[in-house]
Amino acid sequence: MSWECDPLWAKSKLFFERALAESREEPIFGLWCSLGLELLARSAISSISPTLLAEPDNEHKYLLHALNLGSDRIPRKSISSIQVLFLCKTLFPQFTEDDYTCAKAMINRRNEELHTGSASFEEYKTTTWLAAFYKCCKSFCDVLGENLVSLFGEEEAKIAEEMIAVNRNDVRQRVASLVAAHKKVFERKGQSEQDNLREKAEKRGNEQAAKRHHRVICPACGCVSTVQGNAFGKEIVTSDKEKVVVRQAVAPILFECQACGLRLTGYAELEAASIGGQYTRRTTYTPSEFYGLIDEADLDDYVQNGIDEYVRNEADRYPEYDNEQ
Repeated sequence: MSWECDPLWAKSKLFFERALAESREEPIFGLWCSLGLELLARSAISSISPTLLAEPDNEHKYLLHALNLGSDRIPRKSISSIQVLFLCKTLFPQFTEDDYTCAKAMINRRNEELHTGSASFEEYKTTTWLAAFYKCCKSFCDVLGENLVSLFGEEEAKIAEEMIAVNRNDVRQRVASLVAAHKKVFERKGQSEQDNLREKAEKRGNEQAAKRHHRVICPACGCVSTVQGNAFGKEIVTSDKEKVVVRQAVAPILFECQACGLRLTGYAELEAASIGGQYTRRTTYTPSEFYGLIDEADLDDYVQNGIDEYVRNEADRYPEYDNEQ
């Protein structure tokens, strides 16, 4: 069993070749696509480290296999498919919530097909999943520094890109309609009510910014709003005598406007509304907070607390006895 990135990539390509050799109306096409997709996801995880694919255990038996140090008497054991997808969400901003939904649906169909008597891909028509599947594959290719041409071949990649573009246009049209509808409702309100909502939205935006949300301007009503996201990548730490600043990139996933009620979820919708750009989260600490140091002014209290805790622990260990009993 190999958890290395390149063999997993090569095997995913092989499975996709098997899929593309089948008729698109046949259930076997969807099954081969689902098998190839999981291998592609595992290849992406392995590009960070093959050790991430080993099932965790207290004795590190499977982790040692990933390091080529495992025992021949102990078989390798991989993490589950759903664990792979959760890791992809955590590690790769390219892998969006829509990609996760698509991949999870494909894996669930695959499991049903292989482990039950149901013909799960018989009723799962390509009109339902193919465009999202291509988009999911493209996200993994971006992670791996590859492209759809190297994965599927030039002709299939061209069709895939066209379907992805159409799907993106659908998202843009839907978001544009949402923005227009909320803008219309907001503009119908009286000036006094609009001003009141703007004031509340700005106050709310300031409160959310203090909770590490990102302030933006609502594309519908123009009020202060916030975006939430998932941090990813390495933390960048800078310091001086006064403070320590930790910076980390964030991929946006949720937008909410307090004033007009517009709500957008997922990178695709936020991108369509022009508020989907990645941003940097900055957290400032004092040197004592960051390094866990003790403030000189609190030293006496810290020592006394330590003494009190020691006395309590000793009392618990050696309770007093009643000699008259």
